[in-house]
Amino acid sequence: MASNGKPDFSKMSFRGSSPPGVFVSWNNYPNLTIAPFALPRVVSDAGFLDDPQKWFGLPKQKIVSMRGELIMGTTGVKAGEASNPSYKIARMQELFMSLRPVDVGMELLSVPKTLTEFSEFAAPLGPKAPLKKLELNESPSVDKKVDYIVGDSDAKTSDSLEELYGADYSVGFISKLLSAGLLGAKKERKFVPTRWSLTATDDIIGRQLIEGKVKFFPQAGGIEIFSTGFLGNRFFVLIVPAAWSFEQLEAWGAGSQEVPSISADFEFFSCRKNYASNVAGAYYAARLAVAEFLVKKKQQAAAIVFREISPEYKASLGVWVIRESVRNALKQKPLEFGDLQLALKFLESRLSLPIKNYLKKSALIDFLLHQKKLEDF
Repeated sequence: MASNGKPDFSKMSFRGSSPPGVFVSWNNYPNLTIAPFALPRVVSDAGFLDDPQKWFGLPKQKIVSMRGELIMGTTGVKAGEASNPSYKIARMQELFMSLRPVDVGMELLSVPKTLTEFSEFAAPLGPKAPLKKLELNESPSVDKKVDYIVGDSDAKTSDSLEELYGADYSVGFISKLLSAGLLGAKKERKFVPTRWSLTATDDIIGRQLIEGKVKFFPQAGGIEIFSTGFLGNRFFVLIVPAAWSFEQLEAWGAGSQEVPSISADFEFFSCRKNYASNVAGAYYAARLAVAEFLVKKKQQAAAIVFREISPEYKASLGVWVIRESVRNALKQKPLEFGDLQLALKFLESRLSLPIKNYLKKSALIDFLLHQKKLEDF
């Protein structure tokens, strides 16, 4: 794995491998900072350092350590520059289209500040310094499909996302192209802050799966509970035969002496139109994972994700933790139940918080318990 050597952060210029990776800030939109990043040495497996889809099961320290090896070279840009980039920015965009690591030369204006930043949206970020010059020492490896979609100057962003996802490109790679201002109608392309592009990708692809496929499948055959744990997070996914609906319930500080509050967001058959402000980006990451599962099973269902976050998870590592955890949970063998009350009793025996706390916050459980069925009339 690329993180086995000891990185050297003392130089203002170096030759190294870019995964490739990019971070776009959001604080002063539309005035942004775009930052490609690279290891300060050449390795063949640098791509792993920016591919969260492969990180499930890694210990927290390993993730933080390997992300802390990537040096970010920051450059100020305006959001609209994506549609008419300078040569320097165009070379960056070309780099971000690559599916494999690229040998680069990076010249900085100062020695990188060795710090690690954490975000509830993005994976941890490592050392950074203003970028003076970026050179590509080899041609980026760009798939014909990616080149075609990026070159389509008339396509809508949502259509480009759907086509890329349908061609089996990872959510992380797709959100990177969106962040780099490489998707959508040419004249309207903008750099998209990373925290926005991650949620937008999860949201748009998730809605496309739900509206285009899930809602047309027959209802699931029975009640199931899937579970997993990762990095101090515990996940339980409840699947109930019903028309499509989704809810995420999150309890931060579960297992501590203080009683944590529960955050909740939900949607019924019509996908929500407003932002899930209580659970935020985690909502869309989990919903995408559930939608993928239902598409694979060719089923329609109501799904509730219970997430309990222990004090062990002190600093958030990004929404990928939620997406990959729910994906992992749904790969496990489920427990099956004859009715919803039995499923809730099981959850009560497994959750750190009393089930009544969740029942008070949940709109979907109440609906599923009390909705009238045709046979009730």
